[in-house]
Amino acid sequence: MKTIIFDVDDTLYDQALSFHETFKSLIKSSWSYNEIDTIYRTSRKYSEILFDQSEAGEISVLEWQIGRIAKALADYGIQINDEQALAFHESYKQAQANIRLFPEVEELLNHLAQLDVQLAILTNGEESHQLMKIKQLELTNWIPEENIFVSGTYGIAKPKSGIFKIVEKKLNCDPKQTVYVGDSFEKDIVGAKQVGWKAVWINHRKHEQAPNSTISPDKVVYSAAELFKFFRARIN
Repeated sequence: MKTIIFDVDDTLYDQALSFHETFKSLIKSSWSYNEIDTIYRTSRKYSEILFDQSEAGEISVLEWQIGRIAKALADYGIQINDEQALAFHESYKQAQANIRLFPEVEELLNHLAQLDVQLAILTNGEESHQLMKIKQLELTNWIPEENIFVSGTYGIAKPKSGIFKIVEKKLNCDPKQTVYVGDSFEKDIVGAKQVGWKAVWINHRKHEQAPNSTISPDKVVYSAAELFKFFRARIN
């Protein structure tokens, strides 16, 4: 492994915590962790669908951002209007200003930074919003700014092979020696494998692999701690 490239959301930090905080503040403070987490998972499903539509120019970025929460809540009998959905989105975004790396991810980055390994970021999303999270996570302590790639900057997003090829060219990396780490099977694992990279699926939410998929990750880990152990055992 000569190059290791990371996704950001729900890979390097727990994205659900900001959602839980916002839900309790604006929707229902009495709901349990598991009840809210079920809605969070549903919101991520809608986020993936609507993000693809926004990338295709079928809906606006704002329609994606507010639609994912409105549709998820509606599935559980909670109806909100566009104004309320926008308030949720803005509060959610503010909560993300307090995100922190998984402790084991910070350990891993410290470990890798001492070795002869090229580190990079490839994340889907709107440029300024993703860069805000990257700044909050202080990722430039380990990863040079020129090695940070946001899909919104290029107008093409994972899992399309084009964005992976852009990164490959700019990093001048050998695909056979490149590993991508992400939480989404459809966006991260499929995207990386189709361009010949190795792929590590950090599946801490225990998602099912896409049925009938001909693509499999090279490794599945179920926590940041497992991810650290995996790389520490292979790169010294």
